[in-house]
Amino acid sequence: MMRYGLIAGNGKFPFLVLEGAHKIGAEMAVAAIREETDPEIERVADSVTWVGIGQLGRMLRFFKNEGVEKAIMAGQVKHVQIFSSAVPDVRMLKMLLRLPRRNTDALIGAVAGELASEGIELIDSTYFLKDQLPQPGTLTKREPDERERGDIEYGLEIAREIARLDLGQTIVIRDRACVAIEAMEGTDAVIRRAGQLVRGRLTVVKIAKPDQDMRFDVPVVGIPTIESMVESAATCLCLTAGKTLMFDREEMLHLADKNGIAITAVKV
Repeated sequence: MMRYGLIAGNGKFPFLVLEGAHKIGAEMAVAAIREETDPEIERVADSVTWVGIGQLGRMLRFFKNEGVEKAIMAGQVKHVQIFSSAVPDVRMLKMLLRLPRRNTDALIGAVAGELASEGIELIDSTYFLKDQLPQPGTLTKREPDERERGDIEYGLEIAREIARLDLGQTIVIRDRACVAIEAMEGTDAVIRRAGQLVRGRLTVVKIAKPDQDMRFDVPVVGIPTIESMVESAATCLCLTAGKTLMFDREEMLHLADKNGIAITAVKV
């Protein structure tokens, strides 16, 4: 039987991957990142080893010893951790020195290259979660109104540009003006920042990059996203159909409906 490896970052994503894998009887060895992964992972994983953010060599040895042929990355690893607190081992240091730039794509693409050099293929992180990706259309009881549709149209233009530049995936719009653009802080934090700048009537647009690599950095939303929108009086959320993971989907949509928030998924 194929044995899979999971590089687990923070949040619920790694747990969902494990759940999806277990449903079809797939075995998974987990490399848990000491600075990021919830210790609860030990209770649900088949086998776990803990690695520091910079311990690339240790992670690769673990996967090889476990007979891993395909690996999945799931869960965020904060950029700040990589650049401020990681103590790289020799394998990681050599990889970093070869990088022309240190943005997300370059960093994780280089890790994918290191895995491939050991005969391990990095695969789509939603491989076990296809049923969690939204189809095109309105997902809530309320459709976006005319103002929100205008903001979505404008927001998609801006979002495509920032996504192409490999910046954040989220922007916040009001009346066809850009209020906030995501950098390293993440979706929920940029929504709250927008709410501090402009109160109410905000539309949030979160899209995948034109050539989104689903092996890593997959757009994710969940209950905290809606909570941030409620806090900031944002009224509409636009997602990329087929490329955005919705954690706790039913509860998330219920909370949106309760607060009159419209959520729509569009093909990009």
